[in-house]
Amino acid sequence: MRFNAKDLVQLARCPSGCFDKEGKLKICRVVGDEKLIEPRERWCRLKGNLLFLMKNKSSDASEVVILERCWVVEFRSKTGVSIVLKFQSGEPDLYLEAASKPDCESWAVALGEANSEGLQNKIQHLQRLVMEIKEERSSDEAQQFLPTSQLDSLGEPQFTTCKDLVAATRDRKLNTFIQVSVVHPAEHILTRYSSTEIVEGTKDPLFLTGVTFPPEYPIYEETKIKLTVYDVKDKSQDTVRTSVLPDHKEPRADVGRSFLGCATFRVVDLVKSKEQQLTLTLRTSDGGKTVGTIEVNLVKMGELEEGETDHITADTQDQKCALVRECTATEGLSGKDNLPSLNAVLRNPVCKLYRFPTSDNKWMRIREQMAETTLSFHVPKELINLHIKEDMRRNQELKDLGELAPHWDNMRKSVIAHCDQMLSMYQDTLAELGKHTGSSFKSSCSKGEKTLEFIPINLHLQRMHVHSPRLKDALYDVITVGAPAAHFQGFKNGGLRKLLSKFEAERRNTGYQCIYYSPENTAKAKEVLSNINHLQPLISSHADLLLSSASQRSPDSLKNSLKMLSEKTELFVHAFKDQLVRSALLALYTARPGCVLKKPAVHRNSAEEGDDVQHQDHPSQIKRQDSIPHHSEYDEEEWDRVWANVAKSLNCLIAMVDRLLEKDDISNIKEGENEPSAADSKVLHTGGDWYEQLYPLVITLKDCMGEVVTRAKQSMAFVLLQELACGLPQCLMLTLRRDIVFSQALAGLVCGFIIKLHTGLHDQGFLQQLHTVGLLVQYEGLLSTYSEEAGMLEDMAVGISDLQKVMFKVIEAKSEDFLPIITGRREHYIIEVQLPAKMFELLPQEIKEGKLLRMYPVLFNVGINEQQTLAERFGDTTLQENINQENLELLKEYYKLFTEKMPPDCLPHFQEQNDLKGLLGSLHQNIQAKKRKNVEIMWLAATICRKLNGVRFTCCKSAKDRTSMSVTLEQCSILRDEHQLHKDFFIRALDCMRREGCRIENVLKNVKCRKYAFNMIQLMAFPKYYRPPEGTYGKADT
Repeated sequence: MRFNAKDLVQLARCPSGCFDKEGKLKICRVVGDEKLIEPRERWCRLKGNLLFLMKNKSSDASEVVILERCWVVEFRSKTGVSIVLKFQSGEPDLYLEAASKPDCESWAVALGEANSEGLQNKIQHLQRLVMEIKEERSSDEAQQFLPTSQLDSLGEPQFTTCKDLVAATRDRKLNTFIQVSVVHPAEHILTRYSSTEIVEGTKDPLFLTGVTFPPEYPIYEETKIKLTVYDVKDKSQDTVRTSVLPDHKEPRADVGRSFLGCATFRVVDLVKSKEQQLTLTLRTSDGGKTVGTIEVNLVKMGELEEGETDHITADTQDQKCALVRECTATEGLSGKDNLPSLNAVLRNPVCKLYRFPTSDNKWMRIREQMAETTLSFHVPKELINLHIKEDMRRNQELKDLGELAPHWDNMRKSVIAHCDQMLSMYQDTLAELGKHTGSSFKSSCSKGEKTLEFIPINLHLQRMHVHSPRLKDALYDVITVGAPAAHFQGFKNGGLRKLLSKFEAERRNTGYQCIYYSPENTAKAKEVLSNINHLQPLISSHADLLLSSASQRSPDSLKNSLKMLSEKTELFVHAFKDQLVRSALLALYTARPGCVLKKPAVHRNSAEEGDDVQHQDHPSQIKRQDSIPHHSEYDEEEWDRVWANVAKSLNCLIAMVDRLLEKDDISNIKEGENEPSAADSKVLHTGGDWYEQLYPLVITLKDCMGEVVTRAKQSMAFVLLQELACGLPQCLMLTLRRDIVFSQALAGLVCGFIIKLHTGLHDQGFLQQLHTVGLLVQYEGLLSTYSEEAGMLEDMAVGISDLQKVMFKVIEAKSEDFLPIITGRREHYIIEVQLPAKMFELLPQEIKEGKLLRMYPVLFNVGINEQQTLAERFGDTTLQENINQENLELLKEYYKLFTEKMPPDCLPHFQEQNDLKGLLGSLHQNIQAKKRKNVEIMWLAATICRKLNGVRFTCCKSAKDRTSMSVTLEQCSILRDEHQLHKDFFIRALDCMRREGCRIENVLKNVKCRKYAFNMIQLMAFPKYYRPPEGTYGKADT
């Protein structure tokens, strides 16, 4: 090789930054296994394919090694890592040794890529990477969730069949799939769009997975579709289809799959072909050899209500399918009026199409859809904002308690300081969530992030739309979400169910320097304060309207104003008919400075009537007051007088209005008569100015109400002070944990309610059930009762139970913002769901008038993984058994309420009341049986929920792996039981949905990898039908 020595010397002297790599290495030549000399330390500099060897960093190069036609061999040992460069020319090998393993490994990589062959590999890899990036352009953004009716002739599903495929070896049975790519005419770019499932063991495969192009996808008549057929040699190694390769590495061509052939056609050829069917020849990459044929069919999804569908037949001998041709129609949810309100909550849809044979050899078509929701962030942000306002009011109420004795005052200061810290944390969290942009869901990898702890994990709507040849089209929805749990706080001490029980026991049994109030009484105190804050401004407003009507001397307006004022005032007075207010006022009196108890404390909780005297055995424990002591100087009747003054003031006001209206009638009757008598003159004078007559009475009412409000607010704030002081800081931490869990649970519930409301808008029976009985919400849990998942299950159980206190209200939207509005306080939230005017008019009058709609959430859990095996054999499953038993009773109560209030014909047409009784009986038996991993419980509960028009939820730790197995099993079971799926295709349909359906896309969204996070050992513990197909599972970061 000729070279310029001067140029090489100059190149070796370049600054350090000019080299690809440099550093110290020990170097010598090796012949065979013997070193010619002992390794000597040299300063090495690598530039392109030239390795300069120098005695030290500042000296000239003593040798130059040209790294061509050589390869790197690494020798690993405990002491270090050495590298040997072997040359094809036969010259002695070059031995290199570095000081550390990482250094040697980096040198091995650099030297291996230094020659021209390595450079060429880099160029080819970059070219492939560019193509991969273009091909990996997600089709999700191009897919719209519901508007099937908008599909034109270019956007209809395609199904394919191959015939007479040629295997590489004569005796090999092919396992094939088709990759669908789009060649855009203007850009000449190949975009990988979709792929089918794998069909095993046949040279004439019939593919069940279809391909659809939505209306907005840029596809034209001249667009070309490329169909590439691959033979999968080993499904477990088919990494190209099932995972994202690490570090942009390309798999070897002979691993996982091999290319069989491809065919290309123009869209216009398919659309204008006879019967919209093409038969294409599959050829090898060079276009020479024919390896089989491929059929492409264009199919329309959906039909008009009065239209007819041509039957589909399958010739199992030749594995062909006939064309399906239907009229495009509006699906149950795809009407134009529905789209704005649904698009406000649904984002980033994914759509998959399948065709499965029925038991009578017809084809059913299934559209599987999945979408995330903006409610994942909207609902938590609304809730946190309400928490901040509620906590700020509480802190102010504590400050307004007035002067307290030193002990109580110090307690108040401590409580306020802790509350301010928690308030600051809520404000910081809300600020961080306000900065969030991008995806509308929280991935499973983010479940431990503090800033996202209020956000539900992986919340999605999973929908299956079934079009059967002889049955009515049907929609089946399931909300999938990670179990509501406080992952950031952890589960070292269990979940909410255990923590709350333990905390309440400690409050009862540990000596605190405060007064104990039961959870029921503290909840009552919060309710009283809420009623005060709500009613006081309303009463003042109605009183002002009364005076305005009086000044206008309008009898009708005066009557209406008085009626509203009376109703609100009666509610106000009724709010204080509770022994708690009386006892709390006495407690507050004893907490004032200078108050000396004349009588010893009696350990009896006067706030809890009928409670057993539990603490009289220990009268010496005077640190903690279990009750409010009687005080001889306190006038207990004073509160009754103050409280009664409000009612008396209202009665005086009513009496005065009646007199004024009566005198007004008398004056109208006597008008036109002779001069009235003296008595009549007095009456007319009295009724002369209504405003002057009513004004003093209104002021008196407001003053009396103000005095009641001041005292009641202070007394209830004092009760809350005891609750907080008795458990600092655990009380606030538990409140935070409960808020986090509730926020996640509520976001899912709101999503489920909105979707269910849209699907049932034309179902009068469902709408009647909604406002008469309420909505059943059934949660399917797949958590184990072992280790951390037991804590998650405890959190989940409490969070779902708290949803019983949530009420829904449907209102007409006044703007284009259809997101729900949340009002209320902890334990008493109202969700206002907004509908466009045309949809709102479809509702019954009761719902349109604002009737509050109740929720009935129930949770049934069955652990199915290997951790549940450990719990069943070596641990405890009591938690799961108790939860299932408790929720069975709730489900029975809902069914009883349903049968009492609803006529039998309100059940869907294919269901009978006897079915429900039998299902409930079977569910009861299965829960009592305590059978290991009894998934029958979940199937029965899900079936009952669907028959009762309920909302279905499926949850595991992250709603990704176990949830995917359960959802796909449920979908295929419905197809089998309700739509006559051919029994021989049940397993294939199940594998098809798990391998190519929406759930594997969900896995990709979460962990950037198309593999369910299972391993073989774990799956051995799973029930049979909850195991994914081979090649779809493996190591993945969850």
